[in-house]
Amino acid sequence: MALQCGIIGITNVGKTTIFNCISTTKGETTAFAFSATKSNIGVVKVPDPRLYELEKHQVTDRIVHTTVEIVDIPGLARGSNKGEGVGNKFLADIRNTDALIHVLRCFDNDNLPHIDGSVDPVRDLQTVDLELQVKDLESVEKKLEKLEKASRAGDKDAKTGIEVLGRFRDHFENFSNARDLEIKDEERRFVDDLFLLTMKPVIYVCNVDDNSAVSGNPYVEAVKDYLKGQDNEVLVIAGAIESEIAELESAEDRKAFLSDAGLSEPGVDKLVRAAYRMLDLQTFFTVGPMEIRAWTIRRGMKAPEAAGVIHSDLERGFIRAEVMKYEDFVTLGSEHACKEAGRFHIEGKNYIVDDGDILHIRFNV
Repeated sequence: MALQCGIIGITNVGKTTIFNCISTTKGETTAFAFSATKSNIGVVKVPDPRLYELEKHQVTDRIVHTTVEIVDIPGLARGSNKGEGVGNKFLADIRNTDALIHVLRCFDNDNLPHIDGSVDPVRDLQTVDLELQVKDLESVEKKLEKLEKASRAGDKDAKTGIEVLGRFRDHFENFSNARDLEIKDEERRFVDDLFLLTMKPVIYVCNVDDNSAVSGNPYVEAVKDYLKGQDNEVLVIAGAIESEIAELESAEDRKAFLSDAGLSEPGVDKLVRAAYRMLDLQTFFTVGPMEIRAWTIRRGMKAPEAAGVIHSDLERGFIRAEVMKYEDFVTLGSEHACKEAGRFHIEGKNYIVDDGDILHIRFNV
């Protein structure tokens, strides 16, 4: 599924370092502000230990992870909405993403100067939010002008749109994000075509120094205090450590490195899984001797739609889905054991696929 997470933040916060840890594509890191002139796009494997548990019960030739696209968007700054630091282009790149990973600098480094002269992640967060809010305000005001013309021409629906957009305009003028404004589902149609930047869900990543990788630091606490009461996930990642781990080829070496750092797994693995959840995605599996594969679907998809993710012919000719639950399969040990225990189900077109389902699609084209 072509869904993207954008990595955003001001310049020199470690966005590209974190991007390089998780992506097959590598971006250039630098200590100079505004040196990047384009966004980096990479494909990221979604870590899922369930694939290797499945392999214990079904010998297979290969394991295939599901993936998500990550876009590393060069740093923003005050005035980006007016083109500062080629900001307008980067704001357009943000508009094309489905969700955002906002990286905040929570470390001191005299060799990496902060563009504003001091480290203050809350100020940086507010800077980026303001730039996005200003751009969203422009979009709302342009549409308001069109609706006002339509209203004067007698369009009754336009009057409702003016009321809804007026609430968004007031919201932005009070330095608030679109995602925090409570609106009814039927009112969303007036803003859906605007692809508002501050409507996108966000994960905040506090990029810390090596010594703060486990328990964070005062910068992290300041961010958490500022975001208290908001429905946003805050992750703590030491970008420098993560980049060293990513360069190790041996699983044993990575495990030893993590243990020395006091970590149970790479922080970027938690980030990728969090981004996957934020996009409202889930995974189903196909299991066989040639391949065990994870497939991505949106939460709430029915069996024929899930079949279409594998191949359009499977959706077009869908007959039924043979379903085993992941927990049943790894607990009982085989498809035969699931059948014997009554844990092998035949489902039709209205079956809603659960996360972790193991599917075999029957079809006829």
